[in-house]
Amino acid sequence: MLNGIDKSYFTKLAGKNPKDICQKAFCKYDEVNKHYTLSVWGDKYILYPHEYKIECISTTIKKPHEYFYLFIIYYLLNSKQIEVSNEWISEKDLPGGVTFFRGPHEIPTNLISELYDNDIEEFKKTCMQLSGTPINMADAAFRFDITPRIPVAVLYWQGDEEFSSEVKILYDKNITKHLTLDIIFSLAVEICYRLGKS
Repeated sequence: MLNGIDKSYFTKLAGKNPKDICQKAFCKYDEVNKHYTLSVWGDKYILYPHEYKIECISTTIKKPHEYFYLFIIYYLLNSKQIEVSNEWISEKDLPGGVTFFRGPHEIPTNLISELYDNDIEEFKKTCMQLSGTPINMADAAFRFDITPRIPVAVLYWQGDEEFSSEVKILYDKNITKHLTLDIIFSLAVEICYRLGKS
């Protein structure tokens, strides 16, 4: 396994028509060097299907969680020409989400809420640094266009004497037309690590 990804994903990608992949995933293909270049969350990644590897060629971010590489190659393989719905839903609203997103698949949003500990201005600052766009939800909320077809929203509620601060991730309603629940979890983990480990 490379980048935490089984080689079968790379083999499957190598057998796909690059023109079709590029059209669906909004990426580019280098015919000479046989690799894809994809922009994900503002950073560029190069995927080498025949060499079983993914490289982040940005020098502006920390190393992504290994789950994020799985999200990237799965998105290339399975994205479809479906427009964003612009309707937000939680992971529990996804088909099968209530039973899937618990226990080992509970999304670690506590990494974000514990880091900022009611410092909403610092949360906003980090989100802006990570190319977030403010949206009018919760006490503070930002939209992140992970890929052109996969937007997410991160919502932050300040705590008080009775309740701790809370963070929730919302997804575009059409996300399950591109990704399975385990891949959505992989994406969510990277979001929590990137915002919660700043």
